[in-house]
Amino acid sequence: MVESNSIGKGLAIVLLSGGLDSCVTTAIASETHTIALLHVGYSQRTQLREYNSFRAIANYYKVPGKRILITRLDYLKKIGGSSLTDPTIPVDKDNANQLIPMSYVPFRNTHLLSIAVSWAEVIKAEKIYIGAVQQDSPDYPDCRSEYYDAFNRLIEVGTKPSTNIKVITPLLSMNKSEIVRKGIELAAPLHLTWSCYERNDMACGRCQSCTLRLKAFADAGVEDKILYA
Repeated sequence: MVESNSIGKGLAIVLLSGGLDSCVTTAIASETHTIALLHVGYSQRTQLREYNSFRAIANYYKVPGKRILITRLDYLKKIGGSSLTDPTIPVDKDNANQLIPMSYVPFRNTHLLSIAVSWAEVIKAEKIYIGAVQQDSPDYPDCRSEYYDAFNRLIEVGTKPSTNIKVITPLLSMNKSEIVRKGIELAAPLHLTWSCYERNDMACGRCQSCTLRLKAFADAGVEDKILYA
């Protein structure tokens, strides 16, 4: 296990879903900051499994309860429009012919980041880390550098003048195999992460997220230790 708290480090919030990208982002943030972890469920198909991964990763980094915030946005399921929240919409297996993947949850990252900014103002965190990846997710509107540039401008005008909060996206220009290698370099607990969009017991190995993960580990020459169907 890794102790995340060190004297002299500034405080940063990390959005930790329990997935591969957010786990590696947590490892990166913990190198230079004392970390606080935010986990948000939104009634997605794998909500329970992601929560369990979040808890395991939080324990790995020994983050105390006072620096953990767990909340839910069930209205995103009521809004619908995504295969992650609507069981009648099939989970993407191949995104080659779609402009926007069906797994895209409309404007989701803005909801998550808004919670993080509110919490950051209260606990006086100056950085918010999110594991957005542009290269492997070019069709997600909220995984682009322009989006985060705009959101940081919004924070500047929408928070107290005394705050200095900034969203950090350390993985934005990396591909998935580079992320896996970075995780190995930082001893991130990749075996505790969950990427599957469809199943909670073991990864399906067929959805778009599983396909990207399997390819990333193969390209990195690293064994993926989670169970697949």
